[in-house]
Amino acid sequence: MKDSKIIIKKVKKVEGGHHGGSWKVAYADFVTAMMAFFLLLWLVTMVSPEKRARVAAYFKYFSIFEKGGTSFMEKSSEMFSESGATADKAFADYYGTFGSSTMTPETLKEAIREAVETMLGDIKDQILVKIVKEGVKIEIIDKNGSSMFPIGSAELTPKAKEILKVLADNIGDINNKLFIEGHTDSYSYSSNSNYTNWELSADRANAARRHLERLGISPDRIVRVVGYADKDPLFTDSPRDPKNRRISIIILFPESRKPHAGKTKK
Repeated sequence: MKDSKIIIKKVKKVEGGHHGGSWKVAYADFVTAMMAFFLLLWLVTMVSPEKRARVAAYFKYFSIFEKGGTSFMEKSSEMFSESGATADKAFADYYGTFGSSTMTPETLKEAIREAVETMLGDIKDQILVKIVKEGVKIEIIDKNGSSMFPIGSAELTPKAKEILKVLADNIGDINNKLFIEGHTDSYSYSSNSNYTNWELSADRANAARRHLERLGISPDRIVRVVGYADKDPLFTDSPRDPKNRRISIIILFPESRKPHAGKTKK
């Protein structure tokens, strides 16, 4: 009788299923990341729009070549200070005054656009910012249902004051001189032949000037207030378009302070 061999097979039991417990680690990492993400969203909603504009401006124009070795945290106390500073200083404080080596017309234009999108998102299409030969030009235009002035009036609407507040905050800390221009469409809203679109456009430009000064813009910076009536339409093929009714603010280059033609009233 042959000797029979008994083979004992040992099976190692693995707890936690086929993949073991590694999935739990990955899931925990995922949950932690989601908690951090939603905490970040919550913190962003708790920060005022002005401070968000500061952070957005810092990272939008930060250059590793110019500011390598510096830390975002070095500016954090200034960016989040409660001293009453708003989005205005987010640009001038960090990029210098206009004409310096770090502030250019392009960065100034983009800084204003950034502030407009952040602070005036619902009406940002009413503010046009572009570079012209005199400097950086901001056009605040009317549109149906959202006007700078009541029809035939030179009294600023609350919406106009809101726009001018944001703009004043963002150009208040630079020293450049300003032109302010008033424009109308080709409609005539006055029955008084002695009060035409010339007077109306000049009065509207002056109303904008007075409000900017109340907001802290130095009167010495405003070198010309001009009324153009309907003679310089934004849309030449449609002179009655509401968008032709507008206030223009030109931030002048130091070498470009030539006066415009038009009716001036201060």
